Amino acid sequence: MKILKNPEISKTLLALSIIGVVAVAVAFFMEMRFGVLVFFLFISFVTVYLVSEKKRYKKISYLSESINNVLHGDDKISIENYSEGELGILQSEIHKLVVRLREQQHTLQNDKIFLADSIADISHQIRTPLTSVNLLVSFISEPDISDERREKLSRDLYSLLSRMEWLIVSLLKISKLDAGTIEFKKQEISMEEFIKKSVSPILVPIELRNQKLEITSDGNFYGDIHWTSEAIVNIVKNCMEHTDEGGTIKIEANENVLYTEIIISDNGTGIQKEDLPHIFERFYRSGKQDDNSYGIGLALARMIVSAQNGTIRAENISTGGARFIMRFYKCTV
Repeated sequence: MKILKNPEISKTLLALSIIGVVAVAVAFFMEMRFGVLVFFLFISFVTVYLVSEKKRYKKISYLSESINNVLHGDDKISIENYSEGELGILQSEIHKLVVRLREQQHTLQNDKIFLADSIADISHQIRTPLTSVNLLVSFISEPDISDERREKLSRDLYSLLSRMEWLIVSLLKISKLDAGTIEFKKQEISMEEFIKKSVSPILVPIELRNQKLEITSDGNFYGDIHWTSEAIVNIVKNCMEHTDEGGTIKIEANENVLYTEIIISDNGTGIQKEDLPHIFERFYRSGKQDDNSYGIGLALARMIVSAQNGTIRAENISTGGARFIMRFYKCTV
C-alpha cells in the first residue's frame, strides 16, 4: 500500500502496534476473554485508522495533482468538493488560488497582446513621418535644387520633425501614466488664470486659422496644473483641427461644491456617430482624419483626467460641432 510509504503513518502504526501488543498481553495475563476483547478492539481501531488515513491521503494526492496541473497550464480542472475540517479549509484555499491564477494568466495574456499591438502601432506611427523625412533629406541634398525649393523643403522637414518630437514625447507620457510613476500634485489656482495658461501654447495656430477662442470661467481649479493643462491643450487642438477657418472654439469652466467642470466645444464638423464610442481609444483614427493625426492626443487627455478622479466624455452638439465635458470630483465617486 502506498499509504504505508508515508513515514508519519508508519511511525504511528509502529507506536500503536507496540501499545496494542502490550495491552493485549496484559489483558491475556489477567483473563483470556479480556485478552480476546482487547485484541479485536485493537484490530478494529487500526483498521478504522488506516481507512480514514487512506481517504485523507487520497484527497491530499488529488489536491497535489490538481496543483501540478495548474502549474502546467491546465485551465479545465475543478476543485469544488468542500467539506468541514482542516482539509476542507485547505481545499477551499486551493480553489481560491486556482481562480486567482486563472485571472492573472488571463490578465497577463491580454497585457501581452496589448503590448504587441501597441509596439506595432508605435512603429507604424513613427515609420510614416520618418519615411517622409528621408525623402525630404534626399531632395534637399540634390546639387541643382533652387533656393526657393530648398527653403520650402526645409520648412516641411522642420514640421515633420516637430510632429515626430510631439509623438515621441506623448508616447513617453502615456508610458509613464501606464506604469503609474506619475505623482499628480494638488495645486490651487484661479480658473481664469489656469485656462489662459493651458491654452497659451496653441493660441498662435488658432490665430493663423483665423479662428476665435472664447473663454468664460469662474471659481478655482484644484489639481495638477501641468498635466491637466496637457489634457486641455490636446482637446483644444483636436477641436481646432476639426473646425473650419473662421470657426469658434469655446471653453466654459466653473466650480461647484461637488466638482470642477471644464467644457470645450466647437462649431466644426462634429464627431461621426460610429466614432463616438472609440474617440478616447489609443491610436484610434476615424476614417475622415488626415495623416497628421496620430490618435493619441485624446487618449492621453482621458488618462490624465481619470488619474485625477475625473471623468471625460464627448458628444455632438445639435446645432453642429463637438463638445468635450471634463469633471474633476472633489471626493471619490
